[in-house]
Amino acid sequence: MKIICIGRNYANHAKELNNPVPTEPIFFLKPETSLLPKNNPFVYPSFSNDVQHEVEIVIKINRLGKHIDQKFAHKYYNEIAVGVDFTARDIQQQCKEKGLPWEKAKAFDGSAPTSKFVSIQQFENINKLNFSLQINGETKQQGNTKDMLFNFDQIVAYVSQFFTLKIGDIIYTGTPSGVGPVKINDKIDCFIEEKKMLSFNVK
Repeated sequence: MKIICIGRNYANHAKELNNPVPTEPIFFLKPETSLLPKNNPFVYPSFSNDVQHEVEIVIKINRLGKHIDQKFAHKYYNEIAVGVDFTARDIQQQCKEKGLPWEKAKAFDGSAPTSKFVSIQQFENINKLNFSLQINGETKQQGNTKDMLFNFDQIVAYVSQFFTLKIGDIIYTGTPSGVGPVKINDKIDCFIEEKKMLSFNVK
């Protein structure tokens, strides 16, 4: 399975990192080893001094597809989750300055904690969905999917031009503003609407 991550999909997040707002989806990949096993803590990597949280809504692909027409894209997913795209911001900056790929800042082990997936039928409108992240009980990030620059169907259609999407692939759909550092002993909780979907500690 593939973990596909969409970058800069919320204008305010692009601006907070002084990045240009994209005119088409930006994406990168994480390996399966980026998933955080259930009930495991997130282990702070020794190579970074500035690991930051990025909370995102995640969709799961449920059928094989390539060159998917946007009007049919909704047929290719029926479950969502909430996840955290952990980023070693210091390593990412070093890579950017050298013009190098920055997978090592994004795709390291455990960098993609993901909640259980639930049916989109549980929600009135997934294109108007609140989600948030708390650290030690304090809300640090909150967003709504209506503010995505590219919605779920646009993302699926676009990515499928380059990759065959397979059953079980997951797509992180971008983070709102408010990203920031985590530290050892932090407790991370992530919500869709008012429901806590994901909870883990930083070790």
